[in-house]
Amino acid sequence: MAYISMIDYETASPEARAAHDEHKKIGKITNMKKTLLNSVPAFNALMEWYTLRDEAAKFLTPLEINFFCYAISSENDCLICSTFFRKILRDENIDFNNFSFTDRQQLLISYGRGLVKNPHEIDPDIFTRLKELFTQEQIVLLTAFGAIMIATNLINSALKVELDGNLIGY
Repeated sequence: MAYISMIDYETASPEARAAHDEHKKIGKITNMKKTLLNSVPAFNALMEWYTLRDEAAKFLTPLEINFFCYAISSENDCLICSTFFRKILRDENIDFNNFSFTDRQQLLISYGRGLVKNPHEIDPDIFTRLKELFTQEQIVLLTAFGAIMIATNLINSALKVELDGNLIGY
């Protein structure tokens, strides 16, 4: 059972309704977002995920982004986010556990998992390989994108946000 209720659009503050309406232009309003809308500044901060994703899409493929986010979310044991990305992958007929990753995809998965497991002890070889493929600016962006993914995992898990109906069965 969720610790925090989701907003009811009809009774929400004008600021929450405005943020809700603005976000619907770029993304679906999920249970996490309805929960975050209890605090518009918190909602706005975590919706920067989309800004960072769009920047990452300038140097990563959609599949690489999804692998990176799934690796973070599954490593974090976040039911909602791992299920969300599992659905995306399954809808593409990809079984993450039996997929033959490219070296680049595996590097992104390892880095994502490392950000969750222990960011103090990420294998230096991972950074050597990241620097061979990406600029310093891209690595910083990728790290910030991973951090905001971890933050969404934390919100969902700590507040026990309910799984969205469209994710049941995945």
